[in-house]
Amino acid sequence: MMEIRQSPRPTEPTKVTGWAPLALGFRPFFLLAAVSAVLMMVLWVPVWRGKLAPPAYYDPVAWHSHEMLFGYTLAVVAGFLLTAVRNWTGVATWTGPRLAALGLLWLLGRLLPWIPGVPGWLLICVDVAFLPALVISLSGPLWRGQNRVNRVFILLLGVMGLVSVLSHLQLNGIATGLGDARRVMLELILLLIVLVAGRVLPFFTRNVLPGFQPLSRPWVEKASFVLIGLIATAELVRLPAVGLAVLWLVFAPLQLFRLSGWFERRVLGLPVLWVLHAGYAWLALGSLLYGLSLLGLFNASAALHALTLGVVGVFTLGMMARVSRGHTGRPINVSRLTASSFVLINLGALIRVFGPAVLPAHYALWVDLSAGLWILAFGLFSYRYAPLLLRPRVDGKPG
Repeated sequence: MMEIRQSPRPTEPTKVTGWAPLALGFRPFFLLAAVSAVLMMVLWVPVWRGKLAPPAYYDPVAWHSHEMLFGYTLAVVAGFLLTAVRNWTGVATWTGPRLAALGLLWLLGRLLPWIPGVPGWLLICVDVAFLPALVISLSGPLWRGQNRVNRVFILLLGVMGLVSVLSHLQLNGIATGLGDARRVMLELILLLIVLVAGRVLPFFTRNVLPGFQPLSRPWVEKASFVLIGLIATAELVRLPAVGLAVLWLVFAPLQLFRLSGWFERRVLGLPVLWVLHAGYAWLALGSLLYGLSLLGLFNASAALHALTLGVVGVFTLGMMARVSRGHTGRPINVSRLTASSFVLINLGALIRVFGPAVLPAHYALWVDLSAGLWILAFGLFSYRYAPLLLRPRVDGKPG
């Protein structure tokens, strides 16, 4: 995998003025992500139990998976990239009214399906418009930055945009000959995590642990990137399950080996670090379980949630906490309350993945417990971080 290096800073000033919640992309989007994570799961429990009807446009599972991937996760992605790209290039990303408009577009995509009488074509147009708008917001800074490797994010977001369109075509009975767009989207998100983790995990760990030197092996980096790309492609073209399983089962130990080069025992004493390492460890475990599920050796739904709740949920929660503290001028360490949210989301993932395997007769209980722990984890994060995201930096710097 190609390394993403920070570009030399152009001379353009990056000073941001105006209302603090719109001073930099992580602020509105992390807040939207955290609150939506709570609300979507609060709604999901009665929806999956049949006590609440999902939006008419979706069936229950389609609504849940679509909102977790194209709603919650894309909000985190937008907040991270709008912040990171400014750091990598030295060129200001959208703030103020333009950032507010981008956030409103995302929010409308979540709300319109619940409004009776809204035509399907309108909610589709609004939902699929978010990714192109995000690409537009990032294209200028990435193209003006001197490091061309960073432009890979434009390509990746563009492909995600096409998959977003495909997901709606499949929901409406079109493009049925291709693989499930929601699975492809999940794998593209995992590809993004592989890409981002290769930069931030060694960097964060080295900066916090004195004397630690992470080990990155070029062949492992390249192989990781290629394999997850092949997995997404294989999913799209509907490669037979055995072939897809082989790709996942090769990818799994490679990610554990990759993580071992970034890990040191002192990580376990720092919640802001171990949560990110735990999120990446879930990638190795989830890939193994998913490969086994394709061979009929593990529950398919549980394996899928090892990748969604375990990888995406844990890693994004940790990233939001780390980025929020760093970019509001605060120390990187987190409070006990935040550390508790990290424990809760990992516990929720463990229950959702392994509970049904141990006591399958209590499947509904495991789902409810896992959902409750997710709600509690993101509720604690929202309570603790909303004030940070809504107020100016404590050090007086822009952003």
